[in-house]
Amino acid sequence: MTLQQLKYIVSLDHWGHFGKAAEACNLTQSTLSLMIKKLEEELDVMIFDRDSHPVKATGIGRRIIDQAKVVLYNVSQITEMTHSEKENLSGPLRIAMISTVAPVLVPGLFKYISGNYPSIALQTEEMLSETLKDKIRKAEIDIGILTTPSNDPELLEIPVYTESFYAYVSKTDSAYSLESISLENLKGRSVWIMQNGVRLFDMSMMRYFEAGAYERYFEGGRVGILIQIVNDNGGLTIIPESHIKFIPPSEQSCIKPIVEPGIKRTIALAIRRDYVHEAMLNVVLKALKTIVPARLLESVVKRDYLKL
Repeated sequence: MTLQQLKYIVSLDHWGHFGKAAEACNLTQSTLSLMIKKLEEELDVMIFDRDSHPVKATGIGRRIIDQAKVVLYNVSQITEMTHSEKENLSGPLRIAMISTVAPVLVPGLFKYISGNYPSIALQTEEMLSETLKDKIRKAEIDIGILTTPSNDPELLEIPVYTESFYAYVSKTDSAYSLESISLENLKGRSVWIMQNGVRLFDMSMMRYFEAGAYERYFEGGRVGILIQIVNDNGGLTIIPESHIKFIPPSEQSCIKPIVEPGIKRTIALAIRRDYVHEAMLNVVLKALKTIVPARLLESVVKRDYLKL
């Protein structure tokens, strides 16, 4: 078994087509097929179902390919350790994040990294927390940004900032006249939430949702869409503090602080515990410090340089 063979099966899994995978690996199709066949013979298993179109991994093949991705990732980490910091700060940087932070962070990340580290090829993607964590474990992304704690022992989490939640209230709702909203005020009201939105709040909020008070929901992660739903249909929704800046001045009066008690969430970077690209991680942290208000930042992020 060789590292090249592992690269070949990962490529074929990605493309689902021998011709395209061979082209990506700079091989002839026959050579790629032969090398994968030799690996299957060595392991005495079928990694791919060649009769399917596109080509798909078998059950055991899926497990082998997922492990191959981790092995290749660890090999790349060893290579990075031998380079100077300057050489490290180049190449692809794959960051995935939950949808409720993407609109806040993505524009600033691209601006900072392209302006200060043009050799870094930033790639970002939105996804659900569980998908994000799975992709970190499989080394398919480098860094994740999600709500902490993730309760995943395989990941290392670095708290970045903590923000409060606010109510966004329709001007036609009776709660619009209130200076602030308590959790008790939410009972019995038309509250628009994301289907998985309860995960944004602490466990004290669960009793309101379990009571069946909230039957309307929007399945997705775009806070802006929830705000538009409230504007068009009435009621109220819950938004993270960082999204307030996106609300036009004419609608700022719809924003009400939530009190008794206030509810908050902490956003963190998540990496594999064997992640060694310390310099790249610190680039991301520097970028985030230019995006997130200083008053929200966690103390660990305020350091000049974070050591893994």
